[in-house]
Amino acid sequence: MYYAIISEDVDNSLSLRQSARPAHIERLQKLKAEGRLLVAGPHPAIDTPDPGNAGFSGSLVIAEFDSLASAQAWADSDPYMDAGVYSRVTVKPFKAVLP
Repeated sequence: MYYAIISEDVDNSLSLRQSARPAHIERLQKLKAEGRLLVAGPHPAIDTPDPGNAGFSGSLVIAEFDSLASAQAWADSDPYMDAGVYSRVTVKPFKAVLP
């Protein structure tokens, strides 16, 4: 089943994100290689695809896991968590309907 991992950043998270990004992306690439990643990306802090120094306000990952518990465990071990990027992470079941 798919699970949505909805993360909210701490204020001024850009430098924290930049330092942990390679490890964060590596984990997402692994999900993609396994065919389990539906979509992943950050939420720009301002209304533009490239927010520059404004940075990001959070992230969304929708991926397939065996259970809610395994999705939560994956989210809890995200390098962004260790780096202090996220202030809050919510993991919910997700049902893909469209397209």
